Amino acid sequence: MSEPGSDSVSEDDTASAERVAELSDALDATRERLAAAARDAGRDPDDVELLVVTKFHPASDVVALLELGCRAFGESREPEAGRKAAAVRARSERPVRFDMIGTVQRRKATSVARWADLVQSVDRESIVDALARGVEQARDDGDRETDLDVLIQINLDGDTGRGGVVVDDLEALADHVAETDGLRLRGSMVIAPQTHTPGYWMEQAAAHHARLTAAHPDAVEFSAGMSGDLEDAVRHGSTCVRVGTAILGERPLRSP
Repeated sequence: MSEPGSDSVSEDDTASAERVAELSDALDATRERLAAAARDAGRDPDDVELLVVTKFHPASDVVALLELGCRAFGESREPEAGRKAAAVRARSERPVRFDMIGTVQRRKATSVARWADLVQSVDRESIVDALARGVEQARDDGDRETDLDVLIQINLDGDTGRGGVVVDDLEALADHVAETDGLRLRGSMVIAPQTHTPGYWMEQAAAHHARLTAAHPDAVEFSAGMSGDLEDAVRHGSTCVRVGTAILGERPLRSP
């Protein structure tokens, strides 16, 4: 069995029955919470995707969650994410999507372009260009056939240390993505700051997202909301909420 935090899947690296039951109960509770939030907002629960954030958790957890009906997972660290995605895809034939939700380092963009189905955290032109080069290289190497879907991460409070493009530069960055071969602009992503209330920030995010879709009608995906603010996010139109700890528990110790 792999050490806690390992991202590999060996022949006997399978989640225990106790772990599967734990994941199943937590997943059911989260799905019920998300469905209630959608109904309270007058929306169809099927219109809001649950993205399970599996960073630092082993590939065996992802395989177990696949068996429980999950299809979309979020990772944030490369090369851990790339190794885990490869391990899961080798172990299971079920349809699976891996999203990059963390900051993309330009020197790792080529690696990300090999395994990611969608990058949610695009926030500057240099990363757009690096991902496009990565897609081209991955195609040349036979590692991918499709374009790479991307979301633009919007910085809501102007704190550049938090990642995301400042709202004044959103339009220019969106245009750049739309004009770049190998990439498809699918929408926006936000992380609500801790200041003010979640509802305040989600209202701001929804307005910026509406501005984006007005200029780019196909960019309809709106990734907003995590464990602490998913109700506010769903009320303001989120199409994807990102939940980790509420389903998988605290992050395990990482392997050296």
